[in-house]
Amino acid sequence: MFYRRKFYTVKSDFVEVFNKHFNHTNLPSQLKYGSRLIGRWMKENKDHTVEIFAIWEYDSYEDYVEIENKVRSDEAHVKRVRDWYEKYGGREFVYKKYILEVRNEQLESTLEVQ
Repeated sequence: MFYRRKFYTVKSDFVEVFNKHFNHTNLPSQLKYGSRLIGRWMKENKDHTVEIFAIWEYDSYEDYVEIENKVRSDEAHVKRVRDWYEKYGGREFVYKKYILEVRNEQLESTLEVQ
């Protein structure tokens, strides 16, 4: 199995918009091509930001790469994402004003396999 954590730091006043975008745009496209969402959580910080992260499961790293390529090649999905960014001032503006940090990280198990 391959697990990844997608992590964001988002301004508090943008969290509702960001979560709606995830639920209505990103999640359906990921699931359509075979990603498995373990869960998605958020934690409010004291500096008017919120940490949001999701953990995803794949059969292998190769499956993850294949699924990501399919999502990024889905023209309808790409258009929805572009339109969403444009609605909020463009991709560069969104990342400057609302989404302060993004990390996409492989997770490694600490369990001993028997």
